[in-house]
Amino acid sequence: MTTPPRLTVRSIRATAVEVPMKRVLGTSRASLRVAPILLVDVETEEGITGHAWLFCYVPAAAAAIASLLVEVERVVKGERVAPVDLWASLSKRFTLIGVQGIVRMAMAGFDIACWDALAIAAGLPLATLLGGAPRKIRAYNSNGLGLMPLDKLAKEAEELLEGGFKAVKLRLGHATLGEDIAAVRAVRAKLPAGIDLMVDYNQALSLADALARGRALDDEGVYWIEEPVRHDDYAAAATLVRELRTPIQIGENFSQPHAMETALAANACDYVMPDLERIGGVTGWQRAAALAQAHGIEMSSHLFPEVSAHLLAVTPTAHWLEYVDWAAPILEESLGVADGAVQVPDRPGNGLQWNQGAVAHYRMK
Repeated sequence: MTTPPRLTVRSIRATAVEVPMKRVLGTSRASLRVAPILLVDVETEEGITGHAWLFCYVPAAAAAIASLLVEVERVVKGERVAPVDLWASLSKRFTLIGVQGIVRMAMAGFDIACWDALAIAAGLPLATLLGGAPRKIRAYNSNGLGLMPLDKLAKEAEELLEGGFKAVKLRLGHATLGEDIAAVRAVRAKLPAGIDLMVDYNQALSLADALARGRALDDEGVYWIEEPVRHDDYAAAATLVRELRTPIQIGENFSQPHAMETALAANACDYVMPDLERIGGVTGWQRAAALAQAHGIEMSSHLFPEVSAHLLAVTPTAHWLEYVDWAAPILEESLGVADGAVQVPDRPGNGLQWNQGAVAHYRMK
């Protein structure tokens, strides 16, 4: 990894926006029509500003995370931008409340923006700063394909192939197994040969139901079954790994790398897909990537494709980038997709720059 330049934290700015989604995301837990996003800017005394965005799931969380960033600023103001050291310092500060939930999200947003500032100051893409190089990263389209009528599913499946995607993801968790299988078949019927289909239950099933539905899906040729049971029930997930032919994917809810380490020790998955704001930002991702390499397990990303693409470029067991376009309306330049892959931008930093007009338009009231 390139030695980062010396920067000093001056301030942290948080701006909440609500961005309409092009496609409703209907999961087994909730239907999302807008993306509540918190923009995080870390300003340095040297005039460099680093950027990050967090997905807040519910609008109220944006204000809560922003308030925690006020405390983060109080702790780190005047400190050198050294993300690993700052993570340790903040972890100590928040020990009693716990580095979980929105505390961890606030720390992750700060961490991501710090790494961006360092890469900008070095004049390097983040991937290069971390020891790799910008390259193409294969991606699957995760926009849409929620719980919806079969005719709408079929139409949307075709639309999601735009950009040359070679894989798409379908949300499952209907009231019955029959409805789940019908949804898979409706989508599969519209996908050309050679297109992979992932399915995601968003933790909807009991172990018994997951076994029944998983065995049925074993005959449908899906690429992976994602989070079929409660995210931290590693014993149940390990049973599914043993009993099903279809690979089990988990990881978006790993809270820092130690959770991933526990899951891997329990043989709870075939693949992993950490989430930047839950695994611990860029700092946590690097630790998770080392764990994946040590266990010989393929590692994909969850959300945040603009930054995750840089990180997958330096992940030894890189698998798939989850592509969503939720932040695109407020970015000066969004990720381009061609032939089912995104090209990691060859410009300094992680590539995030806000479109200030759009930010003002979508600013949370």
